[in-house]
Amino acid sequence: MLNIQCLNKIAEAGLAQLPSDRYQLTDQTADADAILVRSADLKELVFPSKLKVIARAGAGTNNIPISRCSEAGIVVFNTPGANANAVKELVLGALVLSCRPVIPAVNWIASLGIDPQITQRTEKEKSRFVGTELKGKTLGVIGLGAIGIQIANLAVALEMRVIGYDPYISVDAAWKLSREVQHEEKLESVLKKADFITLHVPQNAKTQNMINAEALALMKNKAVLLNFARGGLVEESAVVTALAEKQLRRYITDFPSPQLAGQSGVTIIPHLGASTEEAEENCAVMAVQALIDYLENGNIRHSVNLPDVVMERSGQARICCFHRNVPNMLAHISGMFSKEGINIENLVNRSQDDYAYTLLDVDTAEVERIAAELQEQEDILRVRPLF
Repeated sequence: MLNIQCLNKIAEAGLAQLPSDRYQLTDQTADADAILVRSADLKELVFPSKLKVIARAGAGTNNIPISRCSEAGIVVFNTPGANANAVKELVLGALVLSCRPVIPAVNWIASLGIDPQITQRTEKEKSRFVGTELKGKTLGVIGLGAIGIQIANLAVALEMRVIGYDPYISVDAAWKLSREVQHEEKLESVLKKADFITLHVPQNAKTQNMINAEALALMKNKAVLLNFARGGLVEESAVVTALAEKQLRRYITDFPSPQLAGQSGVTIIPHLGASTEEAEENCAVMAVQALIDYLENGNIRHSVNLPDVVMERSGQARICCFHRNVPNMLAHISGMFSKEGINIENLVNRSQDDYAYTLLDVDTAEVERIAAELQEQEDILRVRPLF
């Protein structure tokens, strides 16, 4: 029986994927073979030696200490694309709100209370809330992953001119992108050309405060900036200054902060990007399925610290080996089996940065001893035999 700890509320549709004869929930981290999490902060969490996998029901993993997990041989999964439609629809709403003063108009109507003359007053004063249209305007999409692509394609359907920037766009992603989207090679080009800019990149050392005073100075006068990715992508003090100086027309963000609260020109949404029933279920199901496939088959899909490694089962046992990406490691691992006269029926090895993962299917179930010997080898972080 494997123990699964949920550090946040996980949608029942996801938990229902766990076969009750092989998995049980626990509230004790020390007993956990796997952790399911959404937003809980794991940076100070002490990982038990038996913890093998952390699966986040969401895309971002800023709340998880990835490097520490890797050194402990813990695979970290996320669920890219599972909440993409929910975020896409909210960004569409934000685009509309950025050019049509719907919120001030609704608040004004509410302020009238029960007014017998409300119809006449509305017709007389509605000109105060005239806006503009999205059609024909230029949308710059920074980050063409699962969410960015959907937004870019939607904007094309709205007859906007769409330009995108993503130096790391995958082949699969490129196939899904509308041919009408113009791909820019430099971020500066997007900043200079776009009337609306929407951010859809992960937050890391390279992207932290990527929208700073220098970036804002490149934007069109009175451009609109939307941030539904991560709060740390934007230098908030620079945004407040740009709004005060009328360089930036509006900033709409899904990430509340004290520095932005109450600022003129800022619309703050209380982190609702993935807050739909459908997205929460999609994320939970995807996270649990990835967790099960790893625990039972050693397969890796959508990991943030290891590449995808998937192999059909063959032989009588499978050895899953999480190790550092160093020279001759694959020869060393396979050599240990050859030395014991064990035939390797199938093998796959993939690496990502400083770490690698190897799956071996062998023709005997007598592998406990050699697995234990492998675990003691330098640069091998975790070995798991599966039967």
